[in-house]
Amino acid sequence: MIETLKMKGIVLPDEVQQLLNSAKKVTWFNTTDELLNASTNGAENKSFEVKYDIPGKGEYTEAIVHRVSNGISTNYTEAYMRRRDPNTMFIADNYPTDKPKFKDAFGYDFSKLKAETFDWFKEQELGVFFYFAGYYPIGVGGLVIAPANAGFFSFGLALLQKMISIKDMPKDFQLDSIIYVAPPFRHTHFNGKQVVVHDRGEKIHEMYSYNLYPGPSAKKGLYGALLHKGEKEGWITTHCSTVKVTSPYDNTTTFMHEGASGGGKSEMMQHILREEDGQVLIGYNLITDERRLITIPSFCTFSPVTDDMALCHYSYQNGNGKLRLMDAENSWFIRVDSVKEYGDDPFMEKITISPSEPLAFLNIDTKPDCTALIWNHTEDEPGKRCPNPRVIVPRYIVPNIVNEPVSVDIRSFGVRTPPCTLENPSYGIIGIFHLLPPALAWLWRLVSPRGYGNPSISGSTGQGLDSEGVGSYWPFATGKMVTQANLLLDQIINTPEVKYAITPNQHIGTWKVGFKPQLLMREYLTRRGNANLKHDQYQPARCSLLGYELNYLTIEGSKIPSRFLKVYKQPEIGFEGYDKGAEILTEFFKTEIKKYLQPELNPIGRKIIEACLVDCALEDYNEFIPSSI
Repeated sequence: MIETLKMKGIVLPDEVQQLLNSAKKVTWFNTTDELLNASTNGAENKSFEVKYDIPGKGEYTEAIVHRVSNGISTNYTEAYMRRRDPNTMFIADNYPTDKPKFKDAFGYDFSKLKAETFDWFKEQELGVFFYFAGYYPIGVGGLVIAPANAGFFSFGLALLQKMISIKDMPKDFQLDSIIYVAPPFRHTHFNGKQVVVHDRGEKIHEMYSYNLYPGPSAKKGLYGALLHKGEKEGWITTHCSTVKVTSPYDNTTTFMHEGASGGGKSEMMQHILREEDGQVLIGYNLITDERRLITIPSFCTFSPVTDDMALCHYSYQNGNGKLRLMDAENSWFIRVDSVKEYGDDPFMEKITISPSEPLAFLNIDTKPDCTALIWNHTEDEPGKRCPNPRVIVPRYIVPNIVNEPVSVDIRSFGVRTPPCTLENPSYGIIGIFHLLPPALAWLWRLVSPRGYGNPSISGSTGQGLDSEGVGSYWPFATGKMVTQANLLLDQIINTPEVKYAITPNQHIGTWKVGFKPQLLMREYLTRRGNANLKHDQYQPARCSLLGYELNYLTIEGSKIPSRFLKVYKQPEIGFEGYDKGAEILTEFFKTEIKKYLQPELNPIGRKIIEACLVDCALEDYNEFIPSSI
């Protein structure tokens, strides 16, 4: 096989050739169907345990895989392994980075562990295949080397990134990355924790995945490889969903929705559910149990573009003043925790129950040969559902998918917010949506609050604020924060026709609202098309970090009560509770943005941060990067 690859212009590094020549057995995979069968160690098997011999621990089962009618379903034996650990990444090379160095964290050079890893591989039966992360030819080509019995992991990776068969290998295919998967090492070297080590070589970006949860490596690890390549070439892979929305009056508006994990990216492409009487529930009051509903006769239609990652490559830009982007993924890693029973999300239910292609399910309670149902979440413990059930859906089976670059009209940012009251103030003071000047929108992307009760991140369940870091993609980046901050600022300055908004999810003050704010924002702003709001419709928010708050909002004749636009109008909060929440948010911002005051920071960015640190007025942000609301 190595000679065949050479004939196609693919020369594997010497150490990889030696490894593959020395392994007990090597199977080269060329199709996802082959990996599907490998997931249960053969098509005839309906169930398979992925287990390894751990020195000093004996045989250990990492996951149980079921073949189901709609694909494969995998459940990890540990609740910890069902979510991404935010402290997974370590850097083994000497290129500039703000991330923890492997040697600093563990006290020895990674070359020692690499040698041990290769020695372990040589004793295994291996599964190997090629992939491409991005949208060909823009992105990162790569090779996976994994134990053959981890077929479910390889199947998921081959869905997430485009699998490249050796037969159909493009003539100009470049080997830019390699993922090595060695699950036992999390027990023998890392006390059971998820660890992914990045070694950014001059030509090849290597990732060593010492665990079998695909989030930190198969998805976010390769996200890091894309960010590293963009960092060198001057472009960004943004952390966002994108949807092209058409109103009942044929206005079309494209939304790019960014945010930390749990910030509503996938939910931006959900349909709004009606109550039994046809009305739309905005939310219910946690104190009084009051429910507030409105009537919307017809909803917008939409075409999905991206779910989580978007290539903002310079070749896509056409000088129209708007950011242009393209999906960076071959499939979508969709969290379905909000689907708790049949009918909660008919769109996703239809796609996943009887798909045209086999899907990969994670943390869904199944039996061999059953149909995996996305509302049957695995329990972490009796009576407690796993908060991170997932399904990997190939984008080409999603109805109305857009397969070309699109121009962004509105960049929104989602924030998970806790309840807020006068007695227990919090940062849950964001109205249904706020409009932002571009300079302030940049600051929100530097801070990227992770927010309340994050379902995707291990150890993130409380109300306290955490920062996901620059662009909300910082957990996946391998370089310097200030470099990414500069790239984001340049991107915003160079796209002056884009408008910006922030929107909460989960709570508006004392009201439980779920993801309705961003969906109602989508309905309203699409109906307006590209028209600016009337000047009397908005005013500077009481907290300047929240940009402009709305004075009134009407959707199809239904007025949204002012308590959802200006949270201080809720009697349980008032001005005093709001101001305490604003103080929490402001202090958090100031703490986080100070990190970016590095010598390399763009001078305009420095002025924006310094202005924020002295509590500048909202109008001051408009001076740094002019725009219209």
